[in-house]
Amino acid sequence: MFHAVLNAIAPIFVVLGLGYFCGYRKIADNKNVSVLNVFVMRFALPTALFTATWHTPVAGFIAKLPLIVILVLAMWVLWAFTYYIARNVFHKEPAQAAVYALTISLPNYAALGVPILSETISGATGSDIALNVAIAIACGSIFLSPLTLMVLEKETKAEFKDAPMSALIVPLLMKALKNPIVLWPILGTIFSCFGTTMPDLLTHALKPLAAAAGGGALFLTGLIVSARQLKINGAVIFGFVLKNLIQPVIAYGIAIAFGLPAALLAASVFLIALATGFFGVMFGNGFGVQDEDSEGTLLLSTILFAITMPLFMYCLL
Repeated sequence: MFHAVLNAIAPIFVVLGLGYFCGYRKIADNKNVSVLNVFVMRFALPTALFTATWHTPVAGFIAKLPLIVILVLAMWVLWAFTYYIARNVFHKEPAQAAVYALTISLPNYAALGVPILSETISGATGSDIALNVAIAIACGSIFLSPLTLMVLEKETKAEFKDAPMSALIVPLLMKALKNPIVLWPILGTIFSCFGTTMPDLLTHALKPLAAAAGGGALFLTGLIVSARQLKINGAVIFGFVLKNLIQPVIAYGIAIAFGLPAALLAASVFLIALATGFFGVMFGNGFGVQDEDSEGTLLLSTILFAITMPLFMYCLL
């Protein structure tokens, strides 16, 4: 089990570490990363999400509805709780609290999903594993990301700053839905639901851009983190415990309540138990919001994931 987890996180450490090294040694500018952030968050990642969702047949979405419900509920519950704690215990500003909440509640489905499920779900086909991961990525982008985007829009844009949140829900939600990281997977899902098939030529044309998404995001994350002085404090440890230990237990409880079969229960728990992803840090950087606790949690969660994931494997396999 440990070997499987190590194989899954090795590429993350290499690319993330390379970005950190380039920033630390000033090989690349780690202060002005807006161009790379635009490439990753507005082009590469949306393209990868668009391709993954359009290639997912509508029957797959219907068959995986219990998985969708569990993933979304586990992410929503943790986002709301983390945001509340960030505001009232750690006294973060709303924008920083939203970045912190997204960092902790959204697992790194894109980089870790396939290798972990391939090693843990016995008897599952490669296509079924890919379907589970594609659905998990879509859930995070469509149902969770807009919560943080809405807060960031309100807190960083002058036209929204002083208005009450109750009056801004609709306009902020519309702006969040127009963000490529949210819009493109929605479009891919819509095309799939209409029973269309992504043309081979379009798939081939978009493949280089989609392939650059994971590596580009990890490199950019390392570059951003290299510009900060990271500290392991109470907020970072709290975030790690919530993400790596508490959130999988929440998913397990929801799955038991739904009475899911063992294979689907294990898939939902293993997906939620993945180390935290990079969306929170990326979104924050795009809006000029920095939160060192989010960056520290991302690193600690990824490092100790090699220990926490085998614990859940041992309990469920």
